[in-house]
Amino acid sequence: MFKFSHCHRFTIALTHMAARKSHRLPQIAGASSSPFETAKKPRTMASGSAIKDEFAKHADYLNNLNEKRERVVKASRDVTMNSKKVIFQVHRISKYNKEEVLSKAEDDLAAVTNQFMAKLIKELQGTDFWKLRRAYTFGVQEYIEAATFCRFCKTGTLLNLSEINSSLLALSDKSVEPLQINVLDYLLGVADLTGELMRLAIGRISDGEIEYAQKICQFVRDLYRELIVIVPLMDDHAEMKKKMEVMLQSVTKIENACFGVHVRGSEYIPLLGTDNPDFSFFGISDFE
Repeated sequence: MFKFSHCHRFTIALTHMAARKSHRLPQIAGASSSPFETAKKPRTMASGSAIKDEFAKHADYLNNLNEKRERVVKASRDVTMNSKKVIFQVHRISKYNKEEVLSKAEDDLAAVTNQFMAKLIKELQGTDFWKLRRAYTFGVQEYIEAATFCRFCKTGTLLNLSEINSSLLALSDKSVEPLQINVLDYLLGVADLTGELMRLAIGRISDGEIEYAQKICQFVRDLYRELIVIVPLMDDHAEMKKKMEVMLQSVTKIENACFGVHVRGSEYIPLLGTDNPDFSFFGISDFE
């Protein structure tokens, strides 16, 4: 009797459990009626025309950027070529024609600014011109070299970056972001300036202007001393590091030339800067 009642109760318990599971199945299989649960949105693939339109936009952007890059490269080459002409004009300077040569060089530099730099600024203003820096940096460096070279020969001072950018603002459209020369391009141009000053100093020594050559030597030496402190602190100084090596060579050449004149000046100074040299230094009265 005991065994039968125990088995009977166990069977009834199993029956109740099966009934509960059968009631739960429709709730699990059916949609949830809870307001806190959100139904998942079906995934939809973008249509083929939308993808083509997006690719067409990117293609147009890249084509326009490449065309702009070509125009910028051409404008930069024009700036480079004409800036070199300004530098060559300044190298014609002597103690007899200084005012005339510098006046002509300043006129040529103004023409470079108003014609060729204006064309470059027109292409780059109002855009992300940093994307095209590699296309125009060499022209800008050459322009800075020419402008600073003219300023030094006229006043003995260095043309700073703010003065250059201020002069370029007049060529820009005020309604868009103007092109502003960055610090790196300015320093690279100034580094190239020392090479031209080295050639100028050697030429002045051969023309007998020893004091002017010594002034150039001191200026280049001070410039190198200042830049050697700044360059290691720059984020991107790979280009500037190469320029500094060349600058050191220029400083050394100017110092050696000035030192040689100072030590042995009494031997050949009378032969410099005159159209009628005295050849008594060689032990003869004149060449036959």
